[in-house]
Amino acid sequence: MIATSAANAALIALLAAAMCAVAIVLLRPLLQRYALARPNARSSHKIPTPQGAGIAVVGATLVVGGAFASVLGFAPLTMLFIAVPMLGLVGLVDDIRPIPVLPRFLLQGLAVGLVVFTAPDDLRLFPIPPAVERTLLLIAGLWFVNLVNFMDGLDLMTVAEAVPITATLVLFGLSGELPWPATAIAAALCGALLGFAPFNRPVAKVFLGDVGSLPIGLLLGWSLLHLAWQGYVAAALLLPLYYLVDATFTLLRRMARREPFWAAHRTHFYQRATDNGFTVSRVVSEVFILNIALAVLAVLSVALRSLAADAILLVFGLGAVTWVLSRFSQPRH
Repeated sequence: MIATSAANAALIALLAAAMCAVAIVLLRPLLQRYALARPNARSSHKIPTPQGAGIAVVGATLVVGGAFASVLGFAPLTMLFIAVPMLGLVGLVDDIRPIPVLPRFLLQGLAVGLVVFTAPDDLRLFPIPPAVERTLLLIAGLWFVNLVNFMDGLDLMTVAEAVPITATLVLFGLSGELPWPATAIAAALCGALLGFAPFNRPVAKVFLGDVGSLPIGLLLGWSLLHLAWQGYVAAALLLPLYYLVDATFTLLRRMARREPFWAAHRTHFYQRATDNGFTVSRVVSEVFILNIALAVLAVLSVALRSLAADAILLVFGLGAVTWVLSRFSQPRH
């Protein structure tokens, strides 16, 4: 059974990678003409670059992942497959003509709410009233979707973050710790991002755009939430811990300084690293290595199944993230 599932997961990733790569080749001339991201004071790129490759990444994930995930029935995926394109459409419009903050957040909240509030009632995290828990999940999901978008600011950054997460989720699925639909979606997203990677390596030929980063945030969040619903909350926090800490700390710092935290900026730690003399390749390599380490800690958390071990592993994870952020904050000599 495990061998068969591993073969299926590999096939899903391979098909998604191929579909994504082909779609990017076909889409790139259109994106070059209608969706150029032009450099500004907040950008990390120096030349106009087409954005919108997220259409290929998300499309391949939904088509391939959905086809394999739905062998057990499509009902658990219905709201996800409504919410993800909805977020993609919001991102596409925002890529071409920015949407004001309030309606943008409302539309994002609607998409996240469709997934959170329609989940089965027996899926619970904590012994609190269900309505309170789902409301907290809505807030957390809205933040997670946006932080994935905020952190997509360097070539290969989203690949360096999401590939270790999705690959680890697939491993959990193969060992029976994650439901098959979430495993199939994670395998497809992992493959699609690998298909996107050659086009996004420094210097990138194409960007994801909000049409990609927002739905990817929801797909990742949905998969991690399913892991948490299986009782592995610490593992679900450890896997995206670098993004969580960098984005959340940056948000709190901007709020403390009374800056417009919703506006684009260049104050995330990974952005400060490039200003401090780190190359883009060095930054994403260190993030990738950190995420491998966090994945190992997440695997240990699932294997040990102990609250004491979870606490220790989270401390180790926070220490590793803090060390990398400290490095990014210091000028290179």
